[in-house]
Amino acid sequence: MRKLRFITILHFLALTMAGCGMFESNNVIPIEMIAFGSLTDEEKERIPASLKDSIVKKVSVNDEIELVIAENYNLDEVYIVTFNHTETHSSGNLMVFVDLDKKTVVGKSTNS
Repeated sequence: MRKLRFITILHFLALTMAGCGMFESNNVIPIEMIAFGSLTDEEKERIPASLKDSIVKKVSVNDEIELVIAENYNLDEVYIVTFNHTETHSSGNLMVFVDLDKKTVVGKSTNS
């Protein structure tokens, strides 16, 4: 009888802790979604299918990249999310530059 009561209390405590958010949640937003969220409505319309049709690369910041990212960005590397099949007659694919924290957008461009 004591064992049953102990198990019941243990289950109740586990459910209470889960309900109160005591267990750490790892809700990591994919870097593609961070980049997509920074696009204008017009830019979003250029994406024909899925966000999965994009390329994420970690690259060194060069002179060309420095021209399109935030002036206060002072790290040597950055992520580039390139949305494929978004080119137009006048510009290339949409590219979004994301900080190494994978949460902060630091610039946008089109490769031409």
